Amino acid sequence: MTAPLRFGTALRSPYDVAQNAKYIEDLGFDVIGCGEHVSFYGETANGFVSLSVAAGATSRVQLMSAITLVPLYPAALLAKLGAALDVASGGRFMLGVGVGGEYPKEFEACGVPVRQRGSRTDEALEVLHRTWSQTDVTFHGKYTTLNEFSLKPLPIQKPRPPIWVSGRKEVAMRRAAHYADGWLPYMYTPEQLAESIEQIKKFGEDAGRDMRDFTPGVFLFTAVHEDQAQGFKMANDKLSVQYAQDFTKLTAKYTLAGNPDHCRARLKEYLDAGARFVFVSTACPDDYIDRNLALIAEEIVKPSRGA
Repeated sequence: MTAPLRFGTALRSPYDVAQNAKYIEDLGFDVIGCGEHVSFYGETANGFVSLSVAAGATSRVQLMSAITLVPLYPAALLAKLGAALDVASGGRFMLGVGVGGEYPKEFEACGVPVRQRGSRTDEALEVLHRTWSQTDVTFHGKYTTLNEFSLKPLPIQKPRPPIWVSGRKEVAMRRAAHYADGWLPYMYTPEQLAESIEQIKKFGEDAGRDMRDFTPGVFLFTAVHEDQAQGFKMANDKLSVQYAQDFTKLTAKYTLAGNPDHCRARLKEYLDAGARFVFVSTACPDDYIDRNLALIAEEIVKPSRGA
């Protein structure tokens, strides 16, 4: 059975979280997400803290850590934070998984070697699968030791909160096939998305997993404006600063930017490629974020749901 089409968007600021979360829910989005860094080029939030505030300000939307830098957390602590947020929100938490590494200083500050980020993430996901669904867990890994360990209370969602793996490379696809319920790549074209979905299904089936309930998605930076050129300019300017590189040749390739007609047509390419969850993250000036989200909700999301 085909999964229903869902849309999410990100809290784009560590400030005014409750107000922004309520605004997003009122616009009709299905998921509120929050990214994080310990330290980065600009101001960033912590996903668990901001989403806990969003949980208290909303009642319907799911709350996605998009994306948690998994290797920076001790696995047992990550399990507790996720379980606690699921309980506090009434069963609305979704864990988005990333390995990070693009800003090595935060790994250094946390005492985690960048080269260990993949192996730490895989081990943490194994721990999450066990500790979110079982009690008295014993696990002896490379980085984690559990002896009859139990989370109390366990998450509300059964068998556990959904896990979504983000990334771009084959190792992330293998991680998604082995541990995740969904795939949320970023900086992807529709063609790359379609190829990755097929590859993940193959990895899962090779491992003996039933992939029928696996949900493909895509993470898209977005700037919608009535003027096509202005939409592209906003996205390019924002992302060039955010990632400290020139995005001139990347904006059209990887983002949902421009006027509503163009964005709807581009989104359809991602939906035709297999996306059933579309997470849009605004790439525009701060004083345009509310207008951008309103245009996305009215001109992009509603027509796409009816397609």
